[in-house]
Amino acid sequence: MSVVTRFAPSPTGELHLGHAFSALFAADRARDGGRFLLRIEDIDATRSRAAFIAGIEEDLAWLGLDWVRPIRRQSEHLDDYRAALVRLDRMGLVYPCFCTRGEIAREIAAAGEAPQGPDGPRYPGLCRALTAAEAQRRKDAGAPFALRLDMAKAAALAGPLSWTDEAAGPVQAQPELFGDIVLARKDAPASYHLAVSVDDALQGVSLVTRGLDLFPATHVHRLLQALLDLPVPRWHHHRLLTDASGRRLAKRDKAASLRSLRMAGTSAGEVRAMLGFYTKSR
Repeated sequence: MSVVTRFAPSPTGELHLGHAFSALFAADRARDGGRFLLRIEDIDATRSRAAFIAGIEEDLAWLGLDWVRPIRRQSEHLDDYRAALVRLDRMGLVYPCFCTRGEIAREIAAAGEAPQGPDGPRYPGLCRALTAAEAQRRKDAGAPFALRLDMAKAAALAGPLSWTDEAAGPVQAQPELFGDIVLARKDAPASYHLAVSVDDALQGVSLVTRGLDLFPATHVHRLLQALLDLPVPRWHHHRLLTDASGRRLAKRDKAASLRSLRMAGTSAGEVRAMLGFYTKSR
């Protein structure tokens, strides 16, 4: 069976060497008769920019990569995520959360100690017990809210789950570590967790390749796949590129972009060799 991989950047900045490594890694795994896809995760309309999308395609083509068309852009498929949310809601697994970040922080501080998840202190469940009538009253009053997954109910419904990482081997899923995750909010009609799970299924991705920093997120994605009856791929979480101080390369830290390297006269072959990819992937 041929492998289908994908590279799925967010168009919120220019690609850097860490992105190049991830894209080359995914393309390399699909090299022998497989399919390499490009997905643009532009669901965050406040930060995504069309200019960055053009730059992503330019950078990847410069690296010698080719991908199966058409490119999937999340902003064009919001109905797919709404359908998944409706399904989870009908299962009784979704509830509105009206808490502000400040209210959540104060509740955690007042508790003295809060259970920690991979993303920090877990949501304390302030809105989980709201009655349907009270939740509707707040909605009618125009109060902003997010939609959260009742993790305890969802995990109990799904039962024991596992997933396979090509580097780590079999892994028992522990989505409870995250607590009641946000599935959608007003400024983001689907969270990363929900959107990526739906996208990978609809695109037929059979091998999800991404950095080790996203290893914990796979626990949640495996749960959502079970709840939504989605196919289960394999994963390979690869190493992360770091700077001289050992810090992971990231847009927010202004890591050197591929465009700046190109403008400085660095060749695509030199970048590929620097990252350990000495021949074209496709």
